[in-house]
Amino acid sequence: MIIKFINIKNFRQNIAKYSENAQLGKKRFIIMNRNTPLFEIKPFAKNANFNSIIEDIIDAKKDIDKGRLYSHKEVLAQLS
Repeated sequence: MIIKFINIKNFRQNIAKYSENAQLGKKRFIIMNRNTPLFEIKPFAKNANFNSIIEDIIDAKKDIDKGRLYSHKEVLAQLS
């Protein structure tokens, strides 16, 4: 899969094109603002379904309850 970095302005202007490319599984996009990654757009796995997404959310909530999380500052420090 191709990974492409794009700035937030370009993403806003072409959101339909980027979402279609990601949905078709062609590319993964990292949305940047002033050289800082904000979020990513990527296709779901071929076998992904709504139940697996809910399971992931439940697992994430369990991690939060157990204190397994990172602050914004910790994530930025790891990216530097």
